[in-house]
Amino acid sequence: MSEWIGTANKGYSPYAMEELRRLASGAGFVQLLPGEVFLMRCELSPDDLHAAIAQHEPIFLRHIQPVDRKMDIHGNAEDLGALSEMIRQSRLRLENRRVAVHIRRSNSSPYPYSAADTKAVLDAVLEEIGAEPAVQDPEMIVAVFAADETLYAGFGTPCEMLSDWPGGAIRFKREEGQISRAKFKLLEAERTFGLDYTAYRQALDIGAAPGGWTTLLLERGLQVTAVDPAELHPSLRNHPHLVHLKRNAADLSLAPRSFDLLVCDMSWSPILMTKLILDLKDALASYATAVITVKLMHRKPMGTIREVRERLGSAFEVMSAKQLFHNRDEITLVLQKKQ
Repeated sequence: MSEWIGTANKGYSPYAMEELRRLASGAGFVQLLPGEVFLMRCELSPDDLHAAIAQHEPIFLRHIQPVDRKMDIHGNAEDLGALSEMIRQSRLRLENRRVAVHIRRSNSSPYPYSAADTKAVLDAVLEEIGAEPAVQDPEMIVAVFAADETLYAGFGTPCEMLSDWPGGAIRFKREEGQISRAKFKLLEAERTFGLDYTAYRQALDIGAAPGGWTTLLLERGLQVTAVDPAELHPSLRNHPHLVHLKRNAADLSLAPRSFDLLVCDMSWSPILMTKLILDLKDALASYATAVITVKLMHRKPMGTIREVRERLGSAFEVMSAKQLFHNRDEITLVLQKKQ
């Protein structure tokens, strides 16, 4: 029997649990933070569950940590002492490695210390046992979730936990003059899916206004054709690498095989979105990449996603499908056009 803390975007944990139930038959679940964080118990060993997730990564599971230790919460210094002792007892797993400490808690937890204060103490213990405290690019993570009565702690690599950010919540700093927070979605897709936007030359941004995604692609050095009847942000006006087509995407007539990257973040229904992408396929070069968001407007997102993937499969390979932290009621798909 193994235990795990799973995390999904708010409101989507039932779908993450459904996906895990398919990977680990007979798994049981307890909600720790309703709609978002849950405890899972299953018969699979950690190695077997990691292998199952690697083969069929769930769309809605943002983060998963093993429960290697459980400690009662006393609401005083004993809690920090117990965590410190856990680190010392795990010396063989952690010494000579770059180790990040991730602390999360439910709003109602009596655990009395902030994440920053807890991390400061545990980082000192890591140095004591010969490990290197790390913020970025850790080799190992010590993850702790403070629930209402219990501290759940576990060890794993970023790959095993699906992220090197606490709870998979990837956060970017808003830049001065940034057009919109939508840019964060494309940044997160770049990081999560291992994309390299600089490897592309000609990008087509559908539904581009006000220009958050267009801005990022221009920053990466691409030539961008932005399509939207609405105006783009004034900061993009007269950009030498930008063409703005002020019309509806459905009315486009584009030269065949003109683009090696298509991006789209429009608030259309999933079926209309799918039709639009398929209608534009001839404008894409062989093996071109598409990064699109699919809005989950219905009560049965699993069925919607299945239908979208089947329809797109006539012209594209679906390389990745994930609800990212910066997605809300949507998922992100990465597609590759067939030859």
